[in-house]
Amino acid sequence: MTGIEPVRSREVGQRRRKLMFSALVVGTLLAVPALSAATPGGSASAANAAPASATPSTPRPTVVLVHGAFADSSSWDAVISRLERRGYPVIGVANPLRGLAGDSAYVSSVLDTIPGPVILVGHSYGGAVITDAAVDHPNVKALVYVAAFAPDEGESGLAILGKYPGSMLPPALAVRPFPGGQDAYVSPADFRQVFAADVPAGEARLMAAGQRPVALAAFGEPSSAPAWKTIPSWFLVAGADRAIPPAAEQAMARRAGSRTAVIRGASHAVLVSHPDATAHLIEAAARATS
Repeated sequence: MTGIEPVRSREVGQRRRKLMFSALVVGTLLAVPALSAATPGGSASAANAAPASATPSTPRPTVVLVHGAFADSSSWDAVISRLERRGYPVIGVANPLRGLAGDSAYVSSVLDTIPGPVILVGHSYGGAVITDAAVDHPNVKALVYVAAFAPDEGESGLAILGKYPGSMLPPALAVRPFPGGQDAYVSPADFRQVFAADVPAGEARLMAAGQRPVALAAFGEPSSAPAWKTIPSWFLVAGADRAIPPAAEQAMARRAGSRTAVIRGASHAVLVSHPDATAHLIEAAARATS
Protein backbone atom coordinates (compact mmCIF):
# COMPACT_ATOMS: atom_id res chain seq x y z
CA MET A 1 0.00 0.00 0.00
CA THR A 2 2.84 2.34 0.71
CA GLY A 3 3.91 1.97 -2.92
CA ILE A 4 0.46 2.97 -4.20
CA GLU A 5 -0.19 6.05 -2.06
CA PRO A 6 2.50 8.26 -3.64
CA VAL A 7 1.05 7.50 -7.11
CA ARG A 8 -2.47 8.44 -5.98
CA SER A 9 -1.15 11.60 -4.40
CA ARG A 10 0.53 12.60 -7.63
CA GLU A 11 -2.69 11.93 -9.60
CA VAL A 12 -4.76 14.01 -7.18
CA GLY A 13 -2.22 16.83 -7.42
CA GLN A 14 -2.28 16.77 -11.18
CA ARG A 15 -6.10 16.89 -11.25
CA ARG A 16 -6.06 19.85 -8.87
CA ARG A 17 -3.55 21.71 -11.03
CA LYS A 18 -5.68 21.06 -14.16
CA LEU A 19 -8.80 22.36 -12.41
CA MET A 20 -6.96 25.45 -11.21
CA PHE A 21 -5.57 26.10 -14.71
CA SER A 22 -9.05 25.71 -16.30
CA ALA A 23 -10.55 28.12 -13.79
CA LEU A 24 -7.80 30.61 -14.50
CA VAL A 25 -8.39 30.42 -18.31
CA VAL A 26 -12.18 30.79 -17.97
CA GLY A 27 -11.80 33.69 -15.63
CA THR A 28 -9.40 35.41 -17.99
CA LEU A 29 -11.72 34.92 -20.97
CA LEU A 30 -14.68 36.28 -19.02
CA ALA A 31 -12.64 39.31 -18.07
CA VAL A 32 -11.49 40.19 -21.64
CA PRO A 33 -14.64 41.99 -22.89
CA ALA A 34 -14.80 44.21 -19.82
CA LEU A 35 -11.07 44.89 -20.02
CA SER A 36 -11.24 45.77 -23.74
CA ALA A 37 -14.24 48.01 -23.20
CA ALA A 38 -12.26 49.97 -20.66
CA THR A 39 -9.19 50.27 -22.91
CA PRO A 40 -9.12 53.55 -24.88
CA GLY A 41 -8.88 52.89 -28.62
CA GLY A 42 -9.49 49.16 -28.27
CA SER A 43 -11.57 47.54 -31.02
CA ALA A 44 -14.02 46.12 -28.53
CA SER A 45 -14.26 49.53 -26.89
CA ALA A 46 -15.30 51.14 -30.20
CA ALA A 47 -17.82 48.42 -30.90
CA ASN A 48 -19.36 48.48 -27.45
CA ALA A 49 -19.46 52.26 -27.28
CA ALA A 50 -20.98 52.73 -30.74
CA PRO A 51 -24.64 52.04 -29.85
CA ALA A 52 -24.52 54.52 -26.99
CA SER A 53 -22.81 57.31 -28.92
CA ALA A 54 -24.17 56.80 -32.45
CA THR A 55 -26.59 59.42 -33.79
CA PRO A 56 -28.88 58.97 -36.83
CA SER A 57 -27.25 60.37 -39.98
CA THR A 58 -29.12 62.87 -42.16
CA PRO A 59 -30.95 60.99 -44.95
CA ARG A 60 -29.39 61.45 -48.38
CA PRO A 61 -31.45 63.39 -50.94
CA THR A 62 -32.72 61.49 -53.94
CA VAL A 63 -30.73 62.24 -57.08
CA VAL A 64 -32.94 62.39 -60.18
CA LEU A 65 -31.00 62.15 -63.45
CA VAL A 66 -32.52 63.33 -66.74
CA HIS A 67 -30.71 62.35 -69.93
CA GLY A 68 -30.69 64.46 -73.06
CA ALA A 69 -31.31 63.91 -76.74
CA PHE A 70 -29.55 61.08 -78.61
CA ALA A 71 -29.11 59.15 -75.34
CA ASP A 72 -31.01 57.19 -72.70
CA SER A 73 -30.72 56.60 -68.96
CA SER A 74 -27.88 54.12 -69.45
CA SER A 75 -25.64 57.11 -70.22
CA TRP A 76 -25.72 57.75 -66.46
CA ASP A 77 -24.67 54.21 -65.48
CA ALA A 78 -21.14 55.04 -64.30
CA VAL A 79 -22.40 58.09 -62.40
CA ILE A 80 -25.20 56.09 -60.79
CA SER A 81 -22.82 53.40 -59.53
CA ARG A 82 -20.63 56.04 -57.87
CA LEU A 83 -23.54 57.86 -56.24
CA GLU A 84 -25.09 54.64 -54.95
CA ARG A 85 -21.77 53.58 -53.41
CA ARG A 86 -21.87 56.86 -51.48
CA GLY A 87 -25.37 56.15 -50.18
CA TYR A 88 -27.53 58.24 -52.50
CA PRO A 89 -30.83 56.89 -53.80
CA VAL A 90 -30.90 57.50 -57.56
CA ILE A 91 -33.62 57.58 -60.22
CA GLY A 92 -32.69 57.71 -63.90
CA VAL A 93 -35.76 59.16 -65.60
CA ALA A 94 -36.63 58.05 -69.13
CA ASN A 95 -36.94 61.43 -70.84
CA PRO A 96 -39.67 61.09 -73.53
CA LEU A 97 -37.84 63.44 -75.96
CA ARG A 98 -41.11 64.44 -77.62
CA GLY A 99 -41.27 68.16 -76.80
CA LEU A 100 -40.11 70.51 -74.06
CA ALA A 101 -43.52 71.17 -72.47
CA GLY A 102 -44.55 67.52 -72.46
CA ASP A 103 -41.14 66.22 -71.38
CA SER A 104 -41.00 68.72 -68.51
CA ALA A 105 -44.51 67.80 -67.41
CA TYR A 106 -43.51 64.13 -67.36
CA VAL A 107 -40.42 64.77 -65.22
CA SER A 108 -42.52 67.01 -62.97
CA SER A 109 -44.94 64.12 -62.43
CA VAL A 110 -42.01 61.92 -61.37
CA LEU A 111 -40.91 64.58 -58.87
CA ASP A 112 -44.43 64.54 -57.41
CA THR A 113 -43.91 60.93 -56.33
CA ILE A 114 -40.61 61.42 -54.47
CA PRO A 115 -40.76 62.17 -50.74
CA GLY A 116 -37.99 64.25 -49.26
CA PRO A 117 -35.33 66.44 -50.87
CA VAL A 118 -34.27 66.02 -54.50
CA ILE A 119 -31.14 66.96 -56.44
CA LEU A 120 -32.31 67.32 -60.05
CA VAL A 121 -29.67 66.77 -62.75
CA GLY A 122 -29.93 67.29 -66.50
CA HIS A 123 -27.56 66.56 -69.38
CA SER A 124 -27.75 68.36 -72.73
CA TYR A 125 -31.42 68.88 -73.71
CA GLY A 126 -32.26 67.38 -70.31
CA GLY A 127 -31.05 70.69 -68.83
CA ALA A 128 -33.88 72.53 -70.56
CA VAL A 129 -36.28 69.88 -69.24
CA ILE A 130 -35.22 70.25 -65.59
CA THR A 131 -35.31 74.05 -65.91
CA ASP A 132 -39.07 73.85 -66.50
CA ALA A 133 -39.86 70.69 -64.52
CA ALA A 134 -38.52 71.93 -61.16
CA VAL A 135 -40.82 74.97 -60.98
CA ASP A 136 -43.24 74.77 -58.02
CA HIS A 137 -41.38 71.82 -56.50
CA PRO A 138 -40.07 72.95 -53.11
CA ASN A 139 -38.48 69.54 -52.55
CA VAL A 140 -35.99 70.22 -55.39
CA LYS A 141 -33.05 71.66 -53.46
CA ALA A 142 -30.52 71.98 -56.28
CA LEU A 143 -30.26 71.89 -60.06
CA VAL A 144 -27.15 70.42 -61.67
CA TYR A 145 -26.46 71.10 -65.34
CA VAL A 146 -24.05 68.72 -67.09
CA ALA A 147 -22.96 70.12 -70.49
CA ALA A 148 -26.55 71.26 -70.74
CA PHE A 149 -28.99 73.90 -71.87
CA ALA A 150 -30.19 76.23 -69.10
CA PRO A 151 -32.58 78.47 -71.04
CA ASP A 152 -34.25 81.65 -69.88
CA GLU A 153 -37.96 82.26 -70.27
CA GLY A 154 -38.96 82.26 -73.94
CA GLU A 155 -35.57 80.92 -75.06
CA SER A 156 -35.07 77.70 -77.02
CA GLY A 157 -32.13 75.41 -77.57
CA LEU A 158 -31.86 76.49 -81.20
CA ALA A 159 -31.81 80.14 -80.15
CA ILE A 160 -28.93 79.47 -77.75
CA LEU A 161 -26.91 77.66 -80.45
CA GLY A 162 -27.57 80.58 -82.78
CA LYS A 163 -25.99 83.03 -80.31
CA TYR A 164 -22.77 81.06 -79.84
CA PRO A 165 -21.02 79.72 -82.95
CA GLY A 166 -19.06 76.51 -82.93
CA SER A 167 -21.67 73.76 -82.64
CA MET A 168 -21.16 70.88 -85.04
CA LEU A 169 -24.54 69.39 -84.15
CA PRO A 170 -26.98 70.92 -86.69
CA PRO A 171 -25.18 69.74 -89.85
CA ALA A 172 -24.65 66.27 -88.31
CA LEU A 173 -28.36 65.64 -87.77
CA ALA A 174 -30.21 62.97 -89.73
CA VAL A 175 -33.98 63.53 -89.85
CA ARG A 176 -36.59 60.81 -90.20
CA PRO A 177 -40.34 61.32 -90.33
CA PHE A 178 -42.76 59.81 -87.84
CA PRO A 179 -46.55 60.23 -87.69
CA GLY A 180 -47.12 63.85 -86.79
CA GLY A 181 -43.56 65.11 -86.96
CA GLN A 182 -39.86 64.49 -87.55
CA ASP A 183 -37.24 62.77 -85.43
CA ALA A 184 -33.62 63.92 -85.28
CA TYR A 185 -30.66 61.58 -84.84
CA VAL A 186 -26.93 62.25 -84.94
CA SER A 187 -25.51 60.60 -88.04
CA PRO A 188 -23.53 57.53 -86.89
CA ALA A 189 -20.60 58.65 -89.02
CA ASP A 190 -20.44 61.95 -87.10
CA PHE A 191 -21.56 60.76 -83.67
CA ARG A 192 -18.20 60.31 -82.00
CA GLN A 193 -16.71 63.55 -83.35
CA VAL A 194 -19.73 65.64 -82.36
CA PHE A 195 -21.01 63.91 -79.23
CA ALA A 196 -18.39 61.68 -77.65
CA ALA A 197 -14.88 62.57 -78.90
CA ASP A 198 -13.18 61.50 -75.64
CA VAL A 199 -15.11 58.22 -75.31
CA PRO A 200 -13.37 55.03 -76.59
CA ALA A 201 -14.29 54.35 -80.21
CA GLY A 202 -16.01 51.04 -79.51
CA GLU A 203 -18.19 52.49 -76.77
CA ALA A 204 -19.03 55.55 -78.88
CA ARG A 205 -20.09 53.25 -81.72
CA LEU A 206 -22.53 51.47 -79.40
CA MET A 207 -23.86 54.80 -78.15
CA ALA A 208 -24.45 55.91 -81.75
CA ALA A 209 -26.27 52.70 -82.65
CA GLY A 210 -28.49 52.81 -79.55
CA GLN A 211 -29.23 56.53 -79.50
CA ARG A 212 -32.80 57.68 -78.91
CA PRO A 213 -34.01 60.37 -81.29
CA VAL A 214 -35.54 63.66 -80.22
CA ALA A 215 -38.52 65.26 -81.92
CA LEU A 216 -36.98 67.95 -84.08
CA ALA A 217 -39.54 70.50 -82.88
CA ALA A 218 -38.33 70.13 -79.28
CA PHE A 219 -35.16 72.11 -79.99
CA GLY A 220 -37.21 75.11 -81.14
CA GLU A 221 -39.73 75.04 -78.31
CA PRO A 222 -39.36 78.00 -75.92
CA SER A 223 -38.79 77.51 -72.22
CA SER A 224 -41.18 78.69 -69.53
CA ALA A 225 -40.13 80.55 -66.36
CA PRO A 226 -36.79 79.03 -65.32
CA ALA A 227 -36.39 77.24 -62.00
CA TRP A 228 -32.75 78.38 -61.74
CA LYS A 229 -33.98 81.82 -60.74
CA THR A 230 -35.19 80.44 -57.40
CA ILE A 231 -33.23 77.19 -56.94
CA PRO A 232 -29.43 77.10 -56.48
CA SER A 233 -27.59 75.53 -59.37
CA TRP A 234 -24.29 73.88 -60.28
CA PHE A 235 -22.88 73.64 -63.81
CA LEU A 236 -20.36 71.23 -65.32
CA VAL A 237 -18.87 72.82 -68.45
CA ALA A 238 -17.39 70.42 -71.01
CA GLY A 239 -14.36 72.31 -72.27
CA ALA A 240 -14.22 70.64 -75.70
CA ASP A 241 -17.97 70.26 -76.31
CA ARG A 242 -18.84 70.24 -80.02
CA ALA A 243 -22.60 70.00 -79.54
CA ILE A 244 -23.19 72.92 -77.14
CA PRO A 245 -20.26 75.36 -77.41
CA PRO A 246 -18.37 75.77 -74.10
CA ALA A 247 -18.84 79.55 -74.38
CA ALA A 248 -22.61 79.01 -74.37
CA GLU A 249 -22.40 76.73 -71.33
CA GLN A 250 -20.27 79.24 -69.43
CA ALA A 251 -22.63 82.10 -70.32
CA MET A 252 -25.67 80.15 -69.14
CA ALA A 253 -23.87 79.22 -65.93
CA ARG A 254 -23.01 82.87 -65.22
CA ARG A 255 -26.56 83.98 -65.94
CA ALA A 256 -27.98 81.39 -63.55
CA GLY A 257 -25.39 82.20 -60.87
CA SER A 258 -24.27 78.58 -60.93
CA ARG A 259 -21.25 77.20 -59.11
CA THR A 260 -19.21 76.06 -62.07
CA ALA A 261 -16.62 73.40 -62.80
CA VAL A 262 -14.83 73.18 -66.16
CA ILE A 263 -13.26 69.99 -67.49
CA ARG A 264 -10.82 70.85 -70.23
CA GLY A 265 -10.84 68.47 -73.16
CA ALA A 266 -14.18 66.92 -72.17
CA SER A 267 -16.70 66.13 -74.89
CA HIS A 268 -20.46 66.57 -74.78
CA ALA A 269 -20.63 63.06 -73.30
CA VAL A 270 -18.72 64.21 -70.22
CA LEU A 271 -20.96 62.14 -67.94
CA VAL A 272 -19.64 59.02 -69.73
CA SER A 273 -15.99 60.04 -70.06
CA HIS A 274 -15.67 61.73 -66.65
CA PRO A 275 -18.13 60.01 -64.28
CA ASP A 276 -16.01 60.76 -61.18
CA ALA A 277 -16.08 64.52 -61.78
CA THR A 278 -19.78 64.40 -62.64
CA ALA A 279 -20.67 62.48 -59.48
CA HIS A 280 -18.44 64.77 -57.41
CA LEU A 281 -20.29 67.90 -58.59
CA ILE A 282 -23.67 66.29 -57.89
CA GLU A 283 -22.50 65.33 -54.40
CA ALA A 284 -21.20 68.87 -53.84
CA ALA A 285 -24.67 70.21 -54.65
CA ALA A 286 -26.25 67.68 -52.30
CA ARG A 287 -23.93 68.55 -49.42
CA ALA A 288 -24.31 72.29 -49.91
CA THR A 289 -28.09 72.14 -49.82
CA SER A 290 -28.64 69.44 -47.18
